[in-house]
Amino acid sequence: MTIVLTDAVAGTVLSMARLDIMGGTHASADEFAKLDYGYTAAKLCAFVLTPWFAGAFGLYRSVMIAGALMTAACYGAAFTSDLNLMFGFRLLQGASGGVLLVGAQSLLFRVFPMRQQPFVQSVYAIGSVVAPATLAPYMQGWLLDQIDWSVIFLCSVPFGVAGIVLLALAPQVEEVESPRITFDAVGLILFAVAAFTLTFVLNQGNRWDWFGDSTVVWATIIGLTVLGVQIVRQFLEPDIATMFNFALFRNPNFAFGIAASLAAGFALLGSSFVIPSFAVSVLRMTPTAAGSLLLPSTLMFVGSLFLTAFMIQKLKLPGVITIPLGILGLMLAMWLLSGSSSGSGMPDMTPAILIRGLALGFLFLSITLVTLSSLDKTLLIYGVALFSIGRQMGGLAGISFLQTFIEDQTAQNRVVLAAHILPGREEVIARIGNLGRLLASHGTEAGLASKEAVALIGKAVALQSTTIAFDTAFFAITLFFFGAAPTLIIWKIVLGRVLAPKSAK
Repeated sequence: MTIVLTDAVAGTVLSMARLDIMGGTHASADEFAKLDYGYTAAKLCAFVLTPWFAGAFGLYRSVMIAGALMTAACYGAAFTSDLNLMFGFRLLQGASGGVLLVGAQSLLFRVFPMRQQPFVQSVYAIGSVVAPATLAPYMQGWLLDQIDWSVIFLCSVPFGVAGIVLLALAPQVEEVESPRITFDAVGLILFAVAAFTLTFVLNQGNRWDWFGDSTVVWATIIGLTVLGVQIVRQFLEPDIATMFNFALFRNPNFAFGIAASLAAGFALLGSSFVIPSFAVSVLRMTPTAAGSLLLPSTLMFVGSLFLTAFMIQKLKLPGVITIPLGILGLMLAMWLLSGSSSGSGMPDMTPAILIRGLALGFLFLSITLVTLSSLDKTLLIYGVALFSIGRQMGGLAGISFLQTFIEDQTAQNRVVLAAHILPGREEVIARIGNLGRLLASHGTEAGLASKEAVALIGKAVALQSTTIAFDTAFFAITLFFFGAAPTLIIWKIVLGRVLAPKSAK
């Protein structure tokens, strides 16, 4: 858990420190974008390569090596302003972070008996899920306001060093063996092309008007084509192509969990994006204040994780039992946030954010256990890799959708509201007159007062347009689960009838 905190910090840094890093590295918007989608694509490649690393170096050593590389990359990124060097460090952070996430979680499943996994996975989730969703935004916001963006990377170093030391003090994990597999160079090239192109599309499609831009169109075509080729290779040459293992999908629990992980990733990363964005764009909060919005949900998130673990491990309840609670809680939280206004503050939003934290704890642990607990040990690391890819891609899709949705809604709302701000309307004339007199009473020249009053009305329209767009986005997440919940239930029923359940091994 400690060593995975390095990835939690590195993975969320660009969302909070975007403008600061652009200024520090003199990067354009396009150059900065490479730091973002390059990191994510490298992580996706590392997810599918981790089984090979584990077979070549051992699972324990793979995690140790990845932790050392992540720590070194974070240290280097803190002391460079060269954009090319920063890009190299970001690729290394993504690749080592991918191995860390898959390797560490697989190691926990291999070292501890299945009866202890609810508690073990709860502890692991604090570093892999809770920290990036609640703790990291606040810490990064505070460091940006008080010190400098480079310190964000530097503060990952103590977590990396501490994690490596703690792993070194647990020699029994060295006994965990992983089968050696063939290195599939062609498969890696195909998957890397797919990862970089499709991540570019999801990450930057909104900036380039999606399929209105030829680059996005070609990137989508190339990405889907090479991914399709790799999947076909996997079916035709299962002994040569070792990037995936589709035998996993014969397990109905795993097939259900992958679908649920996409929805959970959408909820986690989507809401983690839209809540701070609302705070900065509408409420005009500082990065520290925006990060602090999610901080109160930390205890609720951790508490519901361990409550779920207690229900499953001690009370022997089925793992799937808390998933409906998580979905309903997220729907309620997003519905409450959809009533926010430009005058909202921490007291208004805290109840919804606390409910969100509680719901995420119920959702993530259950999905993890349902998806991975019944897998054979020889397939486990492949399952963790695909499960991680599902959560990552669901999050990318959620952020991409919400970014586009908010921008489109803002533009539409502005047109609708502006249509009612007509020069001849009595209400408009009265409003301009009142604002003009107010400005004049505060020293504004009479000739400029009316012009500034009109400008203030324009700003008010823009603020209300953005506020309504964010409220609609919050409600859209509620509607997403309104459709996703019955879909997942139907999918679970279908899998239960089509595929014979596999017993835990």
